[in-house]
Order: sequence, then C-alpha cells, then structure tokens
Amino acid sequence: MSAFQPAQRQRWDLFAGFDAAMASPEARGELRGWAGLALLSLAIAGVYALLLAFSRIPGISGIFPWPLQFFDKGLVIHVVFSFVVWFLSVFGALLSVAAHRLASGRPGGRFLARAALWFGYASAPLMFVSGFLDRGEPSLNNYVPVIIDPLYYAGLAALAFGLFLQVLRFLGALLRRSGPMEPVAIGALSAALLYLMALGCFAVAGWALSDSPIDGAFNENLFWGGGHILQFLNVSLMLSGWYLLGGLAMRRPAMRPQLTILAQSLLLAAALLGPVFYLLFDAFSYDQMAAFTWLQYGLAPPTLIAAALILKTALEHRAQEPLPRAHPGFKCLWLSVVVFAVGGFLGLFVDGADTRTPAHYHAVIGGVNLVFIGLFLSFFLPLIGRKPAAGRATGALIHMYAWGQVVASIGLFLAGGYGAPRKTAGDAQGLEAMGALAGMYLNGIGALIAVIGGVMFIWITARLLLRRA
Repeated sequence: MSAFQPAQRQRWDLFAGFDAAMASPEARGELRGWAGLALLSLAIAGVYALLLAFSRIPGISGIFPWPLQFFDKGLVIHVVFSFVVWFLSVFGALLSVAAHRLASGRPGGRFLARAALWFGYASAPLMFVSGFLDRGEPSLNNYVPVIIDPLYYAGLAALAFGLFLQVLRFLGALLRRSGPMEPVAIGALSAALLYLMALGCFAVAGWALSDSPIDGAFNENLFWGGGHILQFLNVSLMLSGWYLLGGLAMRRPAMRPQLTILAQSLLLAAALLGPVFYLLFDAFSYDQMAAFTWLQYGLAPPTLIAAALILKTALEHRAQEPLPRAHPGFKCLWLSVVVFAVGGFLGLFVDGADTRTPAHYHAVIGGVNLVFIGLFLSFFLPLIGRKPAAGRATGALIHMYAWGQVVASIGLFLAGGYGAPRKTAGDAQGLEAMGALAGMYLNGIGALIAVIGGVMFIWITARLLLRRA
C-alpha cells in the first residue's frame, strides 16, 4: 500500500507556535506595551526633528522663546529616542515573545515584566523634558549623547534598569523552559548576554570616572566601550529579525538552526573582547579606544554568513515557486540586506572627521530599522491581533524609507569626500566645493523621502495599536 499523500502540500509555519504562546491577554498586553514604547520613542524623535527644523528658521527666536542651547539639546533627544530607546524597546518586545514561547505561554515573572514596562515608560518624560529646560549642557558624544542634567541621567538609568528586569525575566523563563530552544530564543539569549556585557562596560567605565568632572569628555569615555557593545546587540537583533522575516515570508527556515547558532556565537565571541579591553589597556587611553573601534570588524563575519544563507534559501525558493515579493516582511528583508551592505561598504572609508562617518552609520542603522519595520508589520502586530492590511501604502513606506536612506547616505558620503565636517549645520559647515554642496542637497532629498516613509509607518502602526481589539 502506498504511503498516504495529503491533499495539500504541508508547509512549515513559523508563526503558529508563537501565536499559540502569545494567545493570552496578558501576553498580548505585554507585547503591546513594548510596541507602544517603541512607537512613542519614534514619535518623540520625530517631534524633536520638526522642532529642530523650526528652530533654524531665521528670525524665529524673536517669535518663540526657545530654551537655551535648544538646537544641541534637541539633537541629543532626537538621536537618543530614534536610536537608543527605539532599538531597546524592540529588544524588550523580542524578549517578551521569546520568554512566552520558551515557557509555552506561561513564563511567570509577571511582576518583573510589569516593572520593566513601568521603568521603560517612566524614562521617556525624564529624558525629553530636559530639552525644554534652561539648564544642563548638551553633550554630543558618541553612541549615547546626553544632556548633563540629573533628570536626563535618571531617564537613562530607568530605561537601562527596565531592560535589565526584562532580561532577568527572560533568563528565568529560559531556566524553566518547557518549549523549544529555537533560533528566535537563541537570538534573544545572545542579545540578552550582549546587553549585560554593555551594562558591565558602562559600570566599569563609571567606576573609573568616579572622580572626574561630568562634562563632554566624561560622557564620551563613559559610553564609548558599552556603546560599541550595543552595536553588537543591534546586529544580533537584526539577525533574529532576518530569520523571522525570511521564515514568515517564504514559509521555510531562512537559516539552519546550527548556522544561526554559529552566527550569534561569533557575535558573542567578538563582543567578549570588549570587557577584556578594560583589563588589557589603561582606562580611556588611545589604545583602548582604538581597540574598541577595530572591534567593529567583528560584526562582519556573522552578518555575511547570515546574508549568504538567506540568499541561498531565497534562490532555492525561487527554483520551486515565485518569491513572495508582495509580502511586507520579504520587502523589508531584502532591502535591509541591501541598505546594511551599503553602510558596511561605506564604513571602509571613514576616518571619523567628516560626514562619511554618519553616511556609514545612517545606512547601517537604516538596515536594522527596516528589519524592525518588518517585524512590526509581519510579526508583532499580528501576534496581538492587529495585523495590518496588505496594500500599496505599506509597500510604499518600506521602499521610501529604504531608498531614502540610501540616497541620504550617499549624499553624506559625497559631501564628506570633499571635507564636509560632521556634527555641524548651516554656515558652520563651511561648504564651498561643488561636490560638498551637491552631496548635502542629495542628503536632504534622501532624508525627506525616508522621513515620509517613517511617518507613514508610525501612523499606520499607531492606529492599529490604539484601535480596540
């Protein structure tokens, strides 16, 4: 007798297991809380971007009394909310989903989960209010720029502690797990360990700086080492996102679990050198800072491995059936790979002095952001019963954000090649070469396109989150 053949071809379903684990109102409410914090951070960043633009209008200071040093303070708030709070909120959401999946929907630690969200939401007003106060000096240091004000530091501490509680809750679910230890859980574990490493670097640096005055140099030294480790965390989240988006769109594993473990392990192995640098070198010496800079090359091998594996899976899929080009997760996946690759290539030519540096990291961050956009549209929102309708607006926002970032980054790179300085604006840039002017105009056009795509994303997802179930 021949073997039974099902009437329809059986398909691997990545979403089903997570949907079952997130079925309870508590689980969905927790995920909705982290998604809400993520969108709130983008909204605050957007408001400050608009205020920054208004503050630069000639004569506007005579109409509206801007706080002292508002431009620099507003720039700090914009950067922190659009990169730090946004990224870490997505991290919190992924930890929540992974904890529920590991515990088959019953992870426990409800108090830790609620406290983590409370601290996360409490951090936002503490930080953004600082931009409107006539006190505190802005510090445009790398990775985590700050306003030197107790309220702002309290906000950063609240956010860091909230994520620490969320990591503890995830690790507790991991120790008591009853569900599968699959690539998403492996990625969440990698990101959790990287977060703890970053906190460790901040703590060691803070201890070494305990007798130093709090100024720009203090903040640069405080956040330099841990800030580099946070970049490994961001890439770890991106790799998990690539796996999820590929699996959701193509309905087959985008990467083999063993190779997913390899990619995440390479990230961890490279990042582990960070804390060691505090033992090998004098604190905040040139050699130590240079070592952290060179450490960034450790991001390349796991990223290349993951991208190659996803490309292989896509080619195998195309040999059997058309690629799911209309799926928002697939759009975000391949565009993320492209934009991140552009940023990685531009990073080969940076020296830290001109706009080639922001050209590199804006493209890299854009690649990570595209993954997060895809996770919201294809994973987080469907898990809480708020799946967005597939339509032209969704596809348009993805393409506008992606190609806008590429154009903006190429413009910055072109201007930097002609000596345009970073962290300056307006006449202070001293742009005279035609190439520098053309590059900055190109950057402005690309940034406008990307911002429109970002606003569309916030509008669509916020409406779904705020809608009654």
